Amino acid sequence: MSTNTSAERSETFTWMDPAIALEQLRRLSGLDYFSGLREGSISPPPIASLMNFDLVDAKYGHVEFQCEPTEAHYNPLGMVHGGLACTLLDTVLGCAAHTTLEAGIGYTSIDLAVKYLRPITLQKGPLRAEGSVVKSGSRVIFTEGRLSTASGELLATATSTLLIFTHQPNGLTR
Repeated sequence: MSTNTSAERSETFTWMDPAIALEQLRRLSGLDYFSGLREGSISPPPIASLMNFDLVDAKYGHVEFQCEPTEAHYNPLGMVHGGLACTLLDTVLGCAAHTTLEAGIGYTSIDLAVKYLRPITLQKGPLRAEGSVVKSGSRVIFTEGRLSTASGELLATATSTLLIFTHQPNGLTR
């Protein structure tokens, strides 16, 4: 089996130590945390660098992210892997819930349902994902999201239920 190395591509990414942002997270409400991300005083989590996610806007109960897919996100069929769309939607759904939480409160997904409406290729350009809280409670939060092209073509939708709990980060402390 021969390999054509002239077609080989590579991509690198860098990220900040996530323990630094986690230390800030303990003292900030969700909305204050996202304000820090948007202003650049808080570094984004490593997944944002890996997947090319950028926070566009955050307000109470609502967030918007942008993602620029690359060839590195392609599946064997020459389309952006559904996992990128799913991860982006999961991110905005969780982050929308996070904007409603007080300092020291965390969340995790109970479920995630994604509906893929159209294939995603690089020709679609940058992707825009929005997540919103549908109903908030003391134990669970219900969210919904949309993934579109910059021109508004709807590509996928999602819903999620998130469990609320006292946040006790472990594993990344200094």
